[in-house]
Parts: sequence; structure tokens; C-alpha cells
Amino acid sequence: MRTTISRNGLIQFALLLAMATPAVASARDSTLQARLDAWFGRTARRAPGTWGIAVGDPQGRLVWGLDPTRPLIPASTVKLLTTGFARSVLGSDARKSTRVLGHGQLDPNTGTWIGSWSLELNGDPSLEHRGSETTGLDELATQLAARGVKRLLGPLTVTSGSGNPEASFPSTWSVRHRGRPFAPLVGNLTIHDNLVGVTVAPGGKVGRPVVITGTAPHGAERLFTVKARTVDGRRSRLSIQAQPDGTYLVGGTLGVRSRARTITRAASDVHALLQAIWSSALADAGIEWAPSGGIGSGEGIAAVLAEVQSPVFDSIASEVNRRSLNLGAELLLQWAAGSDPVPAERLTAHVQQITGDYAGVKLVDGSGLSDLNRVSAWTFVSYLARFPLAPGGRNFPMLLPANGSGTLWTLASGLPERGVIRAKTGTLGNVASLVGYLGRPEGILLVSVIYNGARVHTARKAQWELFRILGADGVVIPADSLDTEAFGSEPPPGDSAR
Repeated sequence: MRTTISRNGLIQFALLLAMATPAVASARDSTLQARLDAWFGRTARRAPGTWGIAVGDPQGRLVWGLDPTRPLIPASTVKLLTTGFARSVLGSDARKSTRVLGHGQLDPNTGTWIGSWSLELNGDPSLEHRGSETTGLDELATQLAARGVKRLLGPLTVTSGSGNPEASFPSTWSVRHRGRPFAPLVGNLTIHDNLVGVTVAPGGKVGRPVVITGTAPHGAERLFTVKARTVDGRRSRLSIQAQPDGTYLVGGTLGVRSRARTITRAASDVHALLQAIWSSALADAGIEWAPSGGIGSGEGIAAVLAEVQSPVFDSIASEVNRRSLNLGAELLLQWAAGSDPVPAERLTAHVQQITGDYAGVKLVDGSGLSDLNRVSAWTFVSYLARFPLAPGGRNFPMLLPANGSGTLWTLASGLPERGVIRAKTGTLGNVASLVGYLGRPEGILLVSVIYNGARVHTARKAQWELFRILGADGVVIPADSLDTEAFGSEPPPGDSAR
């Protein structure tokens, strides 16, 4: 049910407090329920809008809720569900490979590869990734050099062993996000999160050109042309514009007393970005590349000239959730769904099967960036309870960020120690959500709080407050903490079992 609070609406406020009473009648933890009642009483005044809240006990039974079965826009908490689905299909140790393939032979006298060659990209989220664990094109170039390759001829050809070797903007994402760093192109053609960045500093004097001090990834410097000028003062009015040929023009002004500024954008032409990085990697390995040279025959079975593998799935998924990477989540979904033309339908079916809730979930992407997704708070709590017992669910909470890390960095204070909470955040212009596990001496709490409305910042602060209140005397969630009992035996509140 939808509830709103006006500043002077005392009658409405009283009604709302009545609706915030426990959705399941139980006296087993009256103190907990009193805390939740008090928290929502404060929150409803500060952040009017539509709330869906479900708090489950260690057995997955609902302890307290407000409209727990209402489907709402969940934002990036969808990544939690995508992680579970992909892990159940792929396993925790799955890896993605990136290879150099070739038809032909190596001339032992000149070190020239005689024939055709290509880069096979398969949507590895860690390829030239900005995180701690990465797979790099420099490793491929080093392997080629170790084979005796000193010269490559012919243009860069990109292939894929798992579908279309391209990247595109998902049709389910709003066009208003196009070009923004959190909404890059998605596909097997993935390199450096499909982002490009440049760091510039003012010239030595007013009137001089702004200077490039760094680019990301390494090798991307050849893609940038700077026309920005140094002006007096400290203000920055820089811009970066994608050009039709895949390069970028940096314009505007930068104050002579300003600090260096970094601008990051979603790559408009991922193939051009890949070519720049690959060219740099080959040069660093001492390999000459003549893109205009002959290619030769491409018939027969291609030989693997070089190959690198990503970190294991669990490592990739943890990083995707820690930094809430939309591209990474979409790649996990595509990886698990294989050739399925509508992978989000498989994700939806997976969640329905795990939770038994067929009315509370409808997903159209794997990242949660689309505002067409719908999930209820109860669906999340049911999934948190049941998935750890399903195939691929072992230690599932450990794939979510701990308090004080990643998107939960705000929860570094006010809690006994890191690991009391394992959760995923979600944020859009009209959404603030927080879903996860909270360790308490008497057992794990399963918490799902979704807000749809205009007071996103205020709602997020209230959600942090709730987790601090519940976790004030919390304990670290251990591995296998949800493996000991059967969870989620109850149907959604108000619904019949399916």
C-alpha cells in the first residue's frame, strides 16, 4: 500500500505507524520490533514515499514488515540476484579466457607471423580492469614474444567464442544514461570496463595548452587531442567530446592554480580503445605491428598463439558487488545465460524457483540500472534465506561487500567490526535500497529495505541508521552461517504457498 506523510498530517502519520506493525504476529522478539517501529516512525516523516520493508529471522520467517510483498524498483540490489543465478550455473571456480588465434606459421628468420591472426574476446570483466585482480593484454603480447614473434601484419580482427564480438548499449537501459561511466557499452568486446579516462593539469602559464599527465588505460593517450587552454584562477571548465573516429577532444579551460583533473567517460568506440591498448602492449613487448600488411589464408583450425584467463568467478562477482559495476553484472548474466536471447527471463525464473514467489519479481536486466525491474522486499528476504542451501549457494553472503568496504564504506563506523553486515546497495534517481545479511548474537537477520520516492539521500541515511541500530551489538557473519537449517518455509505474507 502507498503511504505519504505531510508535515502537518498527524492523522496520516498515526495511520502509517499502524501500518508499520509487524506483518507476522509474533512476540518472540518484542525488543527488535519496537526498535523497528521507532525507526520507521522517524523515517516516514523525513522521507515520504513508497517503502517496502522485510526483516526475516534466522529461519527466514518474517519478523517485521511494511508492504513486504509490493514489487518496487530495486536498483542495483538486482546484482545480488544475478550473482546467485550465475554462480548456480557456472560454479565458483569458472573462468573466462582471452586468446590470440592464428592461421599460418612463424618465419623463424624474421620472427614475422605469416598468415592471419585475431584477438578472441569473450566478455571477461577483468580484462584490463581497474580493480586489484586483472587480466591484461600485455600478458598476451609477452607470450607472443616468448614464442619468437617479432612482427605482426594485418589489421586487428576481433572474434568471440561465445557469440557476437561486439558491445552495445542495452535496450532496457534509459537513453539518458548513455555515455555515462556507470552505463558503458556491454558485450563480449569488453576492455578496461569499456571506460576511457584522461588526467590533465594546467600549463605553466596562462594561455598555454592544458597538458596530459595520465590516461587510463595505458596506451589510450594516443586517442586524446587537447585543445583546452590554461586560464587565470582555479576554476575548471573542461569537456571531453567523442569524435567519429573513436578519438576524444579535450576542450574548455583549466585555472593555472587548479589541481589536476581526471575526466572519465564510457568509451564511444570500444574497438578503437582496444586497438590503442593492443598497440601499446605489442610495442612494450618489442613486437612491431604493421596493420596495413597482408593477412594471408584464414582457412583451417586456428592455433592458440597466446591465452590468459580471468580470476575465478567468485573473485569477479565479489568485485562486481563491491563496486556495483553495471557492466560486470550484465556480463555475469550473459555468461550464465549463454545463447539465450533474453537472459533476464532466465534470471527471473531462477529467482522465482528459489523463492517460490512468482508475483514479486520481474527483471529485465542483470545490473538493476533499468527502472523497469520490479522486486518485492519479501522476495529478497526469501532469496537470502533459501539460496545458500541451493546448488551454488554455499557461502553466498561472502560474495557481498562487508560493512566498511566498497559501497558499504559509510558503515565503517557505528558497528563492532567489519563483517557484521554483508549487503548490497541500490541507487537510482528515485530509488534507495539496501538488502543483505546482518549478524547478531542470536542469529542472522535478513534485511531488505526498498524506497521509491524523491527523498533518495534522506532515505539512504535512514537505511544506514537502521543497519547501525540492528547491528550495534552485532557479530561477524561466519562462512557457512546459513548452512545449518532449512530456511524460508513460509509463503509470502498474505499469499498462498506455490
